[in-house]
Amino acid sequence: MVSFAKHLKCFSLLLAILFAAGPAVAQDWFRTGTGLGETKPRVAIADFAPRSDSAKSHATLFTQVVRDDLQFSGILELASPSFYPPQPPSVPPELKYGAWTEPPTNANFVGFGNLSETTSEVAIQAWLFDVRNPSSQPVVGKVYRGAPTDLQVRKFAHQFADEIISKLSGGLPSVASTQIAFVSARTGSKEIWVMDYDGANQRPLTSLRSISLTPRWSPDGSRIAFTCYAPYNGITRPEICMYSLDSGKPVSFPRFPGNNFTPAWSPDGTQLIFSSSMQGNPELYVCDVNCSRPKRLTFSNGANMSPSWNPKTGATIAFVSDRGGTPQLYLMNSDGTSATKLDLPGKGYVIDPAWSPNGQLLAFSWRLPSDNYDIFVMDAATQQLVELTRDQGRNERPSWAPDGRHIVFESTRGGERQIWTMLANGEQPHQLTFTGHNESPNWSTR
Repeated sequence: MVSFAKHLKCFSLLLAILFAAGPAVAQDWFRTGTGLGETKPRVAIADFAPRSDSAKSHATLFTQVVRDDLQFSGILELASPSFYPPQPPSVPPELKYGAWTEPPTNANFVGFGNLSETTSEVAIQAWLFDVRNPSSQPVVGKVYRGAPTDLQVRKFAHQFADEIISKLSGGLPSVASTQIAFVSARTGSKEIWVMDYDGANQRPLTSLRSISLTPRWSPDGSRIAFTCYAPYNGITRPEICMYSLDSGKPVSFPRFPGNNFTPAWSPDGTQLIFSSSMQGNPELYVCDVNCSRPKRLTFSNGANMSPSWNPKTGATIAFVSDRGGTPQLYLMNSDGTSATKLDLPGKGYVIDPAWSPNGQLLAFSWRLPSDNYDIFVMDAATQQLVELTRDQGRNERPSWAPDGRHIVFESTRGGERQIWTMLANGEQPHQLTFTGHNESPNWSTR
């Protein structure tokens, strides 16, 4: 008699073959949905020239941040600096087009510039030229002026990278200037933190000295809704909390009986949906931002949680429910009608659904019976699947970048739970946090 373990092993092997074959056969739905896999222009970023000794460190910082942003953009190929001509241009008259188009550089576009600095100001001149078309005007030409600090120079570098990506992608959004909210326990309690998209400038927002979980940016980036453990009628339990980025402090939000958790915003930022056991069973409720009169949307015998509002249409909500016995993925209309289970090709637990910005793809974490939690992406219309992580610890809580080409998630692949990013096809994983226990990332929409 074949053992249950052998059945699981064979089933897991079948799934591995199925999902591994997905990208190998170049699935059009996935390339279209993420914007990855298209022909990529080849870009070189020359070392920015310091105009004085005092400007050297910031010239190096600016150059490196721009290169890192472009390398991780997913829409271009960055030529290795080891292939560059020996004399980098600092102003347009110094650009020798042929030297950059010839092997081994083979560039289509070249970015370059210079940096001046005083004790009160840094000034950066930055250009991008199409070196295959010498008669053209610069594709990008910018001057940045501001405080001579690492933080300001990094911000200018992100802005220049965003300009390049926007031009070369036909106006698609970039992420170099976005932020990621997350939960960190490095101060002794789980607080809401934020950082730049590349992991720089990590800083706490809250100091509640309790437990904070599941931060979610409002669409306009002005607020973060999250789960907090707060007192209600003398009992500390999960409640919905709100933090204002404009005022730099938490703002009041109603308290409700039972456990209240996993908030999510409507695409227009006028409503919140969350899970609550205020009437007994964990169900989904929706309310306006003042939440004076929450409306119940689900009515089932199981727990309903982790809602995610389709950011493109606003008409559909994905959520997790164990009404069938184990946590599975469901879709329903935004008014709570027509709840439908999305069938996956195998058993296991599904958690943490997240819509892509174009409203076509759902990322989620799925635990197969014989494996750990891994990140998958599904086409919501056809239910086709791609597995993004495998055999690298426990991977959960995916969140899409506003460009639809990147995903942030938490992973234990290095031992401790940390925040990672990757391209939406699973390539170029980057670890962003290294100190303490970090989880529940959420990418800002702008």
